[in-house]
Amino acid sequence: MSEPIRPTIVLVHGAFTDASSWAAVIGELQAAGFTVRAPANPLRDLAGDAAHISGVVRAIDGPVVLVGHCYGGAVITNVDAGNVVALGFVAAFGLDSGESVRDLVHRFAPMPIAAATVRAEGELYVRDDRFREVLAADLPPHVTAVMSAAQRPIARGALEGRSGRPSWASLPTWYAIAHADRALNPRAQHFMAQRMAAVEHHLDGSHAVPLSLPAAVADMIRAAAGR
Repeated sequence: MSEPIRPTIVLVHGAFTDASSWAAVIGELQAAGFTVRAPANPLRDLAGDAAHISGVVRAIDGPVVLVGHCYGGAVITNVDAGNVVALGFVAAFGLDSGESVRDLVHRFAPMPIAAATVRAEGELYVRDDRFREVLAADLPPHVTAVMSAAQRPIARGALEGRSGRPSWASLPTWYAIAHADRALNPRAQHFMAQRMAAVEHHLDGSHAVPLSLPAAVADMIRAAAGR
């Protein structure tokens, strides 16, 4: 009997970062024999960002496990691609139909990132002096200094885009909850994981768990991929 086709893993980053946030996870998955793609998420508007990632996924020959971190979760919730076989959310927004990122944030107690965000010309940044505290307190200061300097802003409108019918309603789903997260309320993460009926993985890490706990994140993705 032939081996089933191993899915390609597509990793979608969130706000204030780029695909390099997945670097350590990519290494773990490649070492386990997976083909991995980590496309740029435009961070401009939810519908447009989802359309861009949908095109990337549809161009892949074979099954895909689609994984999102932070705002990347809202994007993968809206991806339209028939070759996606499973979803993974890593401290990420798993929106319901008609819901926005802003709606979900306001549903739960405010997090420290709210006071650390700078708004300039319709875009949001995290202040350099607060970046490590609110996003990556479990990473060394010299690492977070570089992350802050290289951060990519997100358009404010992206946080207000309304979700369509969620992909997680019809696909097997996994969720890694970051219990030391100071950006996305862990209670919100638990709520979303429960709403999705996701297989939960509980991580004692910051919002930046793809970098601080890459082996644990990769383990969840491997479970989603059936390996």
